[in-house]
Amino acid sequence: MKTNQSLAERTNHRQPIIILVDPQLGENIGSAARGMWNFGLKYLRLVNPRDGWPNSKATALASGGGVVLDNVKVYSKLEEAVEDLDYIFATTARHRDLDKEVISLEHAIKRAHSKGKLGLKVGVLFGPERAGLENKHIAIANSLISIPVNPEYGSLNLGQSVLLTSYEWTKNNLNKEEVKTFEHEGASHNEIQKLYEHYLERLDESGFFFPLTKAEPMKINLRNMFSRLPLTKADVKIFYGILRQFVKWKNKM
Repeated sequence: MKTNQSLAERTNHRQPIIILVDPQLGENIGSAARGMWNFGLKYLRLVNPRDGWPNSKATALASGGGVVLDNVKVYSKLEEAVEDLDYIFATTARHRDLDKEVISLEHAIKRAHSKGKLGLKVGVLFGPERAGLENKHIAIANSLISIPVNPEYGSLNLGQSVLLTSYEWTKNNLNKEEVKTFEHEGASHNEIQKLYEHYLERLDESGFFFPLTKAEPMKINLRNMFSRLPLTKADVKIFYGILRQFVKWKNKM
């Protein structure tokens, strides 16, 4: 469960947290950890690794990056892995049918850097090797990261993708020019998730998700809408207020 932390405590997590969703091969986890440590990133989370954890093949491939694996956190569900985060990026190589902001890796890392300076916790999602992230994973992300590759051969393996992200983070840190952004007090991922669940419950009660064959895509689109909006804490309170007023109005009928 998310707890209140001081800015000093949260600043310890200024680096982006790398999250591998349903990784399949231990070797790829190890190469991802090695690429991270090459550029100083050390926070790695695994969601439902196929071959279990710990994994000897991951340790062998990590080489000097074993320090990353020593502190890895493992989760059974993605929702648990991102519960304490404030902003989430998702990496995808293919066009998706979800309406979501798509930005370059360079732009994403600059944004991660500026949010980290405010003590916010940022995560970057990477999908399984075979098929990448699914829509249900992408729906919880605030933005998508696009990595420009050769259109005739756009296949990047998991380790390479993590390596490029880690390199971009270090390159951005070496840039002496400060990134200046105006930030409102943004709602955290957990606050948005709770808001979504509240709306989901009420909409379900009202019969909004009809027909049932289309219910799941509708729920994913609703979650995607909430994460796509740059909601502030004040915005979340307004959304709660709107729903409460509708419920009161219905009960008077």
